[in-house]
Amino acid sequence: MDVLFLLYIVSATFAGLSEGAGVLPADSLNAVVGGTVMFTTTLNPSATQFVSTGSLEVRNLAVSDSGEYRVSIIPAVGGVLSGHTRLKIYVPVSNVNVTANSSDLIEFNSSVSLSCSSSGSSLSFLWLNGSSEVTASDRVQITDGGSTLTIISVTRYDQGPFRCRVFNPVSNVTSDPVNLSISFGPDNTNLKQSPSQEYYVKGSNISLSCSAVSRPAAQFQWFLNGAKLPDRGPELRLMNIQMSQSGNYSCQAFNNITMRTQTSQPSVVSVLDGPDSIKLTISPSRNYYGSVGWPVIHSSSRCSSVGSDLSGSGSIRNRWLKEDGDNFELGRERCLTPA
Repeated sequence: MDVLFLLYIVSATFAGLSEGAGVLPADSLNAVVGGTVMFTTTLNPSATQFVSTGSLEVRNLAVSDSGEYRVSIIPAVGGVLSGHTRLKIYVPVSNVNVTANSSDLIEFNSSVSLSCSSSGSSLSFLWLNGSSEVTASDRVQITDGGSTLTIISVTRYDQGPFRCRVFNPVSNVTSDPVNLSISFGPDNTNLKQSPSQEYYVKGSNISLSCSAVSRPAAQFQWFLNGAKLPDRGPELRLMNIQMSQSGNYSCQAFNNITMRTQTSQPSVVSVLDGPDSIKLTISPSRNYYGSVGWPVIHSSSRCSSVGSDLSGSGSIRNRWLKEDGDNFELGRERCLTPA
């Protein structure tokens, strides 16, 4: 019977990984601390039984088991068979946590650093904002081997959630999400009036509402013709409105954290007083005008007219109606031409 002699030479070198060669598989081996690894040669038993195929099993692995492994097989007949490979033992990733160096941030004014800590060996880091990978840019710096993320001049879109994914060849773990509190605004300050119309009759009720994009929510101050009103809040109600309340209304949004303000475009409120009474006059004054029916006035030198006198203030517009319901054109006077 042939006798197979096995010689294992172990060296504790840790730098880099190399591939196997000779009678050992071509790939390098990775394993976890506490696990088991099997070195298996490429030899297969023949009809004449070998004592062994030259395999080696190492159990309850420790980091100190990392290194280069060599095997020399000396058969009874023939030359020496040899091979080598490298084994790298990794400590699995665990205890991944993200912390921020600041919690109260102001858009465009503040910067923040996020630090990712973890246990394990040969660690690599990947940062995520939501589901998107965070990469370095003019405002974003990734340092300390990838474990620190710094954002310069934060914006409202940097709120997160941020996660840190830590991995090595044998494991990967993702941290719990971390959200940043970023104050911003006010922006897009907008004023609306209801009902929306060109003129309002004295005594009407009007509601003005103001909105703005802001965090925290904006505070609102109201103005009439540039003068501050005592009213505050997102809504201004004008009840039983009077002529003296006509003018340009605007609202100013204020953020008490960013200390920024923004004023809306003005909204015009025009209040009309009257008309209180209407007096119709016909010129020239006659009892009858032509045939029966709607009056027909014949004039060759000037236009006869029907006029109206209205007492009141503001801009007055008239609409004339015939008995059959048809409208005349607008104006103070209506000239009746020959039929």
